[in-house]
Amino acid sequence: MIIWISFIALVSVFLFLDLFIFNRNAHVISIKEASKFTALWVGIALAFTIAVYLIYDGNYIDNPDQLTAWNASLKYLTGYLIELSLSIDNIFVIAVIFKSFSIDQKYQHRVLFWGIAGALVFRALMILFGITLINEISWMTYIFGGFLLYTAFKMLKSDDEEFDPKKSSIYKLARKVFPVTDIMYGQQLFIKKMGKNIATPLFLALVVIELTDVLFALDSIPAILAITKDPFLVFSSNILAIMGLRSMYFFLSNLLDKFKYIHYSLVAILSFVGVKMILVHHIHFPEWISLAVIFISLFLGAILSKYSTTDNKNENL
Repeated sequence: MIIWISFIALVSVFLFLDLFIFNRNAHVISIKEASKFTALWVGIALAFTIAVYLIYDGNYIDNPDQLTAWNASLKYLTGYLIELSLSIDNIFVIAVIFKSFSIDQKYQHRVLFWGIAGALVFRALMILFGITLINEISWMTYIFGGFLLYTAFKMLKSDDEEFDPKKSSIYKLARKVFPVTDIMYGQQLFIKKMGKNIATPLFLALVVIELTDVLFALDSIPAILAITKDPFLVFSSNILAIMGLRSMYFFLSNLLDKFKYIHYSLVAILSFVGVKMILVHHIHFPEWISLAVIFISLFLGAILSKYSTTDNKNENL
């Protein structure tokens, strides 16, 4: 239990430093600043692989699957990379939401902070629920695997129609629950008028981002459960990937158009983990195969995107 408490305390300290120290005042996050924080978060997450090794090597935590320290480290790293990869689509949707609600760049970090703080709670509950289902009902692996394959198919067949948050049922429901103003009031989520709390566009953007993340979690959590059912490995890899999502958003949001084939990389990764989950009771896939699929898929997507962008530039000359 002390490992769980220490990890949650560490995450809480990071969140406190992020909001009240490093980003105390609202400001536009530059690409240079975002790249530094992205490198910091990725570095922390990768360094945590060593912590995982030491924790499982010293038997400092319950180990229901009797994982070796090396195997636990590989499963953590694989789970983290899967969650990080699937965050790319999430980043794109967040960018569309901010654009739709006309949220100024200097206020976007605060919305993302509270959105991710809420996502930590929701994802923890979903992880607990998912692990319980798989442990209690063995054939749930087929359901989760089939769902991942279906999600990959939907991704592959998705059209180019842009997601409009203001037409979503989430937005419509929020407007029915709260009185809303279309005017921004700095960083305030609510304002007081005539004795009533009125939601600002900042709050509406937060609600849509929060609930959209829950929908994304329906894909990402079954994906990581295909790698391991160990609660600590699933939770820590998921949380550390989410913690770095804010800085990744500011770093990648302006570059997404240059990586248009990454979408197909995510399709390949989801398809692989879906098949792996369906076959989990019949075939054992070594962890290095999962890591290889992730790296190769992302590498090919990035290379194809780069050459496609280069060809388009040459055609325009």
